[in-house]
Amino acid sequence: MKLKKTETNSFNLFMPYLLQFPKEMIAAVILGIFSGLTTVLMTYYMGKSVDTMIGKGNVDFIILLRLLSTLAGILVITVISQWLIQRLGNRVSYLAVADLRKDAFAHLNRLPLNYYDQTSHGNIVSRFTNDMDNISVACSAVFNQLFSGLSVVIIAFFFMLKLSPLLTAVVLVATPIIFLVNWIVAKSSQKNFSTQQKIVGEISGYVSEMVGNQKIVKAFQQENVSQQRFEALNQELYVRGQKAQFSSSLTNPLSRFIDHLAYLSIGLVGGLLLLSGNQTITIGVISSFTIYSSQFSKPFIELSGITTQIQTALAGLDRTFEIISQPEEKPDGKHAFVLNDVTGEVVFEHVDFAYVPSKPLIQDFNLTAMPGETIAIVGKTGAGKSTLVNLLMRFYDVDNGQILIDGHTLTQVTRDSLRKSFGMVLQDTWLFDSTIRDNLTYGNPTATDEQIEAAMKKAYIFDFVTRLPKGLDTLIGASGIKISEGQRQLMTIARTMISDPPMLILDEATSSVDTLTEKNIQDAFLQMMDGRTSFVIAHRLSTIKNADKILVMEQGSVVEIGSHDELINKKDGYYHALYEAQFKNQV
Repeated sequence: MKLKKTETNSFNLFMPYLLQFPKEMIAAVILGIFSGLTTVLMTYYMGKSVDTMIGKGNVDFIILLRLLSTLAGILVITVISQWLIQRLGNRVSYLAVADLRKDAFAHLNRLPLNYYDQTSHGNIVSRFTNDMDNISVACSAVFNQLFSGLSVVIIAFFFMLKLSPLLTAVVLVATPIIFLVNWIVAKSSQKNFSTQQKIVGEISGYVSEMVGNQKIVKAFQQENVSQQRFEALNQELYVRGQKAQFSSSLTNPLSRFIDHLAYLSIGLVGGLLLLSGNQTITIGVISSFTIYSSQFSKPFIELSGITTQIQTALAGLDRTFEIISQPEEKPDGKHAFVLNDVTGEVVFEHVDFAYVPSKPLIQDFNLTAMPGETIAIVGKTGAGKSTLVNLLMRFYDVDNGQILIDGHTLTQVTRDSLRKSFGMVLQDTWLFDSTIRDNLTYGNPTATDEQIEAAMKKAYIFDFVTRLPKGLDTLIGASGIKISEGQRQLMTIARTMISDPPMLILDEATSSVDTLTEKNIQDAFLQMMDGRTSFVIAHRLSTIKNADKILVMEQGSVVEIGSHDELINKKDGYYHALYEAQFKNQV
């Protein structure tokens, strides 16, 4: 189902999250009616109290005391019922948004990789923090006023109608005008609120990027440039936010102005009726009616006072459901099966692929990797080396041709079993904020201490970890100790060893370690790669001399294939030129 990204539709989509709490809703309705009734009753008894005090010598203190006692009791009951409504409102609002956040995050996990490649990560995070917090606050504010306010409006209307139909008509004339003013202002300012939230997301993305790469910013002395870019975004947010807040803030004073005109009209018409000798109109009636009219319009005035919150929340809902409306990764086929007992035969047959249809990257690519073979992939930057990994892991699907593992096309097997069949060590390391043990066992949670210890020794981090105060239970990341990039990469290597996959993908897996450690890790890799089909992407050609096949890629095509000795002997070949250039650079 394709969703339209409009605020109204987003609100309708959010309603089921609120309606999943029927008990709380029913309780809120009952309490709202009760609160509205007691609020109006307070006004009634205030009018009665005023009438008992009119005229010299006419004050009946016993009746007045009884009325005031009743009024005090009703006041206490009203306060308690409104407090309970607020508790229910907060519960429903925050639980509903918690479910929305959970569903949005679950959907996020089902999105294809190209969504993450094309969307700022900070912008995505902003939708789960700023936008959803705004939804919670606005929803709670509306909920707290909705049921009691609606009850007050209905009950006050009947009381006013009973006291004076003519004065009731005066009030009813003003109410549609308040609605019209609120609608016009909200309609004209909503675009600014949507833009404001979009810029908030851009700022979140930019700050996240700058904080995460502060070393690079300082190394290239770009602090002033990043500051200027931030100030430009901040200024744009200020302009848009000011426009949004200014236009939205007009609703409350305009509504109050119209309400005050109605209030004056009631006093004028009521006074004229009283002077004309109307027996049904008394000072107490006019006093009560002015309060009734105030209570009748109060819910509308209060809603106009939180228009800014409501519009910000609607913009947040729009941005949240924009994520949920994104098409999910194409599901596994109905007959897809779990890939088990992998031998490791991998075949690329006439594969074509392009990230952008107008810019072909890989064309008519063919390759056969026999079980246990090591396939090294080299070439210039942008030649398509990492793209082959994306296709092999089915992060992206091929445009034409097919890829087979053990004779099965990738579309015939489930994605989970396919990706579980590969162990990946990438150039860009990723460790999450937790213990070293949790990070090392990420791919194999049931790994024993003996398996962990053996992998750490092979990856040359055993001595480092054992010297830490808490060993494997040491926290790393923002809330723990900081480790070097080389140590991070060694941990990702150990993590892959512990997961013990049938096939391997190594993308510059030792780019951040020193030469001596790299030599030792290469020996460990050779042990791990023994009997496993392995794809190795390398820029340092000295690390792939022992590969069974070396693919030299140029603009998405294989221009040479062979062993190191075969390719190095082709004096006019691509590989020979790459090797010579690297050797000269090293010298």
